[in-house]
Amino acid sequence: MTEETEMVELLNKRISTNNAAYYRPRDAATLIFLRRDGGKLRVLMGKRHDDHKFLPGKFVFPGGRVDFADCRVKPQDDFPKAVLEKLLKDMKRGTSVHRARGLGMAAIREAFEEAGVLYGISQSNTLSSRSSAWQKFLDLGVTPSLSNMRYIARAITPPGRPRRFDTRFFAADASGIARTLDSADVPTNELLERRWLTFDEAMDVDLPLITQVVLKHLKTRLNDAGLDDHDYPTPFYFQERGKFLRVEH
Repeated sequence: MTEETEMVELLNKRISTNNAAYYRPRDAATLIFLRRDGGKLRVLMGKRHDDHKFLPGKFVFPGGRVDFADCRVKPQDDFPKAVLEKLLKDMKRGTSVHRARGLGMAAIREAFEEAGVLYGISQSNTLSSRSSAWQKFLDLGVTPSLSNMRYIARAITPPGRPRRFDTRFFAADASGIARTLDSADVPTNELLERRWLTFDEAMDVDLPLITQVVLKHLKTRLNDAGLDDHDYPTPFYFQERGKFLRVEH
């Protein structure tokens, strides 16, 4: 059994038989930061509050749903063409480059709001936004940057869940972080803590199943080809007719 088949089998074992009302998935994005400390590669994660309705008490990467403003703030630079092309595949409810960029911008904003991490270029700028979250980001002297973010996976929350997301997972080297706020200055309390974990440490904490699957894929990709191989397959996980499927972009 290949690792890809094993991951799909793992997802299929957890399929819910809940017949709750159907909710249409909303666009969402997550940003996985990679940092090497003492020869060990680490990822940034945080623990969600136990009283959250969605994934209570789980360790997750910073991320969340796309807001309207994410498609309006202008980044310093754009995704590589190959990344944009993959993001546009199977895009629901209207395909546009504008929306594709918004996914990356949402991942950057959520990393700021949940973990106090500002990813981009340190520089004074004259940009402004009606979004309070984006205005706080810009006021701290950082312009968001997309050029070094890599699209590594996609997953749609199965039916029967109280919230459903069509999530794109991005990865980026931590060297692209322009600024990290003190814990007390993080804009929201979505995450109780932020921790840089090795891949083995991350697999030992309480993770959502899809997070385990994406971590395994990311580790394999890094070992096989690295982040910058744009031809490396980007898996897309979704449930159809009672079974989890994996297609490659």
